[in-house]
This record gives sequence, structure tokens and C-alpha cells, in this order.
Amino acid sequence: MQLYQTFLQHPVICTDSRNCPENSIFFALKGDNFNANAFALKALENGCAFAVVDQEEFAIDDRFILVENVLETLQQLANYHRKQLGTPVIGITGTNGKTTTKELIASVLSEKFNILFTQGNLNNHIGVPLTLLNLKPEHELAVIEMGANHPGEIKRLAEIAFPDYGIITNVGKAHLEGFGSFEGVMKTKAELYDFIYESGKLVFINADNGFLMEMAGKSELSNKNKLLKYTQVETTEASVYGEISDCSPYLEMVCKTNNQPTFEIKTKLIGSYNAENVLGAVAIGNFFGLTNVQIKNGLEKYIPQNNRSQLTVTEYNKLVIDAYNANPTSMRAAILNFAQMNVENKILILGDMLELGEHSDNEHQNIVDLLQQNHFENVLLVGKDFMKTKNPFQCFETVENLIGFLDEKPIKGSFVLIKGSRGIKLEKILSKF
Repeated sequence: MQLYQTFLQHPVICTDSRNCPENSIFFALKGDNFNANAFALKALENGCAFAVVDQEEFAIDDRFILVENVLETLQQLANYHRKQLGTPVIGITGTNGKTTTKELIASVLSEKFNILFTQGNLNNHIGVPLTLLNLKPEHELAVIEMGANHPGEIKRLAEIAFPDYGIITNVGKAHLEGFGSFEGVMKTKAELYDFIYESGKLVFINADNGFLMEMAGKSELSNKNKLLKYTQVETTEASVYGEISDCSPYLEMVCKTNNQPTFEIKTKLIGSYNAENVLGAVAIGNFFGLTNVQIKNGLEKYIPQNNRSQLTVTEYNKLVIDAYNANPTSMRAAILNFAQMNVENKILILGDMLELGEHSDNEHQNIVDLLQQNHFENVLLVGKDFMKTKNPFQCFETVENLIGFLDEKPIKGSFVLIKGSRGIKLEKILSKF
């Protein structure tokens, strides 16, 4: 591949003509509202050495590399590079917790290995190849996150990343507008299992999750001895066992790997629902030969960011911030965890769960019913979907309306759960606490 030789000489990829590292290669990607072919020349002027374009009229000299499709070329280049280096790749997907689990796995493996892992949430058809193209010969392992909101997307990302190992954190009700149903979610996530069955080595699986075990069974992974199980129910079948020892507010666990002595882990994560994410990281660390001390150190070093399972203490309140994203499964888990917390003056501020399509009205009503079943009284709901529900709580159409309310009635001396889909932008209210 001639382009690959060019990439080896210029191993920095650029997709934004406004941010062009010197001697990088610009890939002129297209979107719904833009055509980067038109900015290829500007990218060269701003520092790029070459520009990959797929419209002939923009290829005006030998600095332009004309291809049939820029996105497909980027993906093919990433796949070729990944195979040339042969670095073991762990692919991770799931409805909830995949970014947190990816960060935990990376923190653990970094105790022993030089690893590459997905930054932020660069987990789609563009982010995955861009991550793979950052692989260097010195990397010993790669952890690649894969996201999807339509059928077939995990299959395509697996074909690009070609993972040796896989982990699905869980499956739940998210992106139902794109998947059509919960069954659609399961089928799409299981595409990672199908790939590992055909081309990979091993799947790490939460043996307590019936949906995951069903999906693995359909992929016949157990028939090929390609399952490594972790569990919160002590059993001889699982390689890793752990139980929650405390969650007030930070998650603490006692874990056991194989026949080794138990060890304690004191995380900086909020929420008992993160126990399965921690155990996934323990299982992977154990498989790759880390000691229990190394696993413990890696997990205890991790501090959540980007409004994911964070505890923030302000001058006036304590906040449990989980406002990066929300769907019916993660919202339910957060509410139930908050209900179990032994703290006073609880307040919940919840934003709409987006991308649920025809399921939206029913799922938002289910959440309101759950709040009432758990006897929550101090609840503020934000968004048009929550406003449609039958509920006794205060509702606000937009986050700006809520901010106006908080200006008039500031909250002090409370323990506050803040959760909603990213599109609701609940992070805007954080300065009010």
C-alpha cells in the first residue's frame, strides 16, 4: 500500500484544517453538513504535508492523494497498520459503562505494559481508525472502545480494529430509535462476540449477566473455550470473584483471582453499578499476568472525570454527577443506587433520556414511577419528555428554565444526584451548587 509508506514517513493524521500539525496527513472527510475536500488546500497551507481527497477537482498537485473514498481509505489504512504491528487488541463495547471500564482496564494494564487506549469517546467509525493509527511499535497492548447506535456498526468496527480479545460491559435500553428494540441492541453488541468466535482468542464476560451469557451461547464461544468469566456470586466456574464491601459513597470491593488470597480495592467511583466494571478490569489484569497489588494500584489510581460517576464536594453541597449520558438502564441503576445511599437531604435532578424513539414516553414514565416507588420527594425533572409524564415533581422544559429556578431558590446542604443525556446539558447547572 503506497499510502502506508507515506504514513510511515508522516505518522500524524489530521482531520481538521484548522489544526494541522507540521508534516501531518490531512484526510478530507465528509459529513452531513460539510465537505472537507474544499479545505484540503488550506490544510496544506497550515502545515500538512499531504492531503487525501476523493474529488478530482481538488487534487491540484502531487501533494494531494486522490482516492475513491476518504473515510474507507482511513479505515483501511488503520486496519493495515494494526495488522502490520500485530499489537494485541482488546475490543470493548456495551450499553453502559464501556468508557469507564475502558479507563479502568487502561489504568490497570498501565501498571505493567506500555498501552494505547481510546481517548475520550473516540469510539465510532472515525474515532476507532484514528486511535489505531496512533499505535507505535513500543505499544504492548491496545484497548479500543467501540460504540454503536445502529445495527451492523460493531461488526464494522471489529473488522477495522481486528480485536484479539473482547468484553461487552452489558446490554440495556439505549439508542432504541436506531436499534429499533432491545433485541436489536443485543444483536448488535453480540457482533463483537461473533467476531472473536471467528477470528479472536478470548472474551471476558460477566457471568452474572443472563443477557451476555445468552449472547455468548449463541456465538458458541464456550464450545471453543473462549470465555473467561468474572462474577459477584462465588463459584468455581469463574476466574475472578468480587463482592461489594462498601458503597458510602465510594465503591469498595473485596476480590479474589483464581486461588490467590483475597484483596481489597477502594475506588473513587460512585455507584454499586460500577462493581461489574471493576471486575472486568480485574479479570483482564489477572489474565495478562498482573499481580493483585498491581491490579489494586491501577484501580485505586483511577479518578473519574467528564461527569461520569463523580462525587464533587462544593462549599454548599455534595454532588453525584453522572451527566455525560443516560438511558433507561443506566438511569434506573443510578436511582436505585442513590436510594440505597445512607445520606440526608437527597435531591435528584434528572434530564431527558434521548434517542429512544417510539419508546420514549413509556420509558420516561417508568422512571417517574420508579422515583415514586422509592419515595423520593425532592426531584427536579428537565426536558420535554419528562414534562409529558404524569408526576408530582417540578418539571422544566429546558436547563435554562432550571437555572432560573435555582437562581431564585438555591440548593444548600444537600446530597444531589445529577443525571441526564448529554444533549440536555445538565453540566450547565454545576456552577449553581
